[in-house]
Amino acid sequence: MLTQLNVKNLTVFREINLKFSPQLNVIIGENGTGKSHLLKLIYTTLSVLAEGRHKSNLPSPTKSFLQKEIGNKLNNVFRPDNIGRLVRRMGGRTRCKVTLALEDKNLNCSFNFSSISKTDVLIDLLPQKWLEISPVFIPTRELLTIYPNFLSVYENHYLDFEETYRDTCILLGALPLKGFIEVKVNRFLRPLEEAMDGKVKLDK
Repeated sequence: MLTQLNVKNLTVFREINLKFSPQLNVIIGENGTGKSHLLKLIYTTLSVLAEGRHKSNLPSPTKSFLQKEIGNKLNNVFRPDNIGRLVRRMGGRTRCKVTLALEDKNLNCSFNFSSISKTDVLIDLLPQKWLEISPVFIPTRELLTIYPNFLSVYENHYLDFEETYRDTCILLGALPLKGFIEVKVNRFLRPLEEAMDGKVKLDK
């Protein structure tokens, strides 16, 4: 679980220090206050730490790998012209700094990048191991209707969708864990069916 996030000079934030409560956190605010930017920033970092073991075949994270992958993921999730555009403009060269603290201190991570960076990220604090479980980012747009064939089109053509859509579609297509459908889904569906006085039928 994430315990703390410190951000300096990112988009609308001059500086923000957040402490998270265990198990559940809700971020609220008016439109344009930067809620989505914080969530995308958290997602970007954690997803790189989760995917790294398979993409790198390394037993633990390295600075060179994380610096490249975090920079690429920031570009693909935020879709700026380059990641330097994410830095809050204050005149001259400015640096954005991000620090994430987790319950497992071996996963703590800190990095920075400048207002002139295209993809260059510098790691200040290197996590000592990979994240075991992938994070999930559910985009604001409903996904089920665009899911069929979305991945093949996304991978082979330019689509004006952030990479969060691609990542969530990959998770939607993952094989269910043994027994998950029968036990977990039915447990979640039961109160819905009782409220509707009907049945929910799952197709393929």
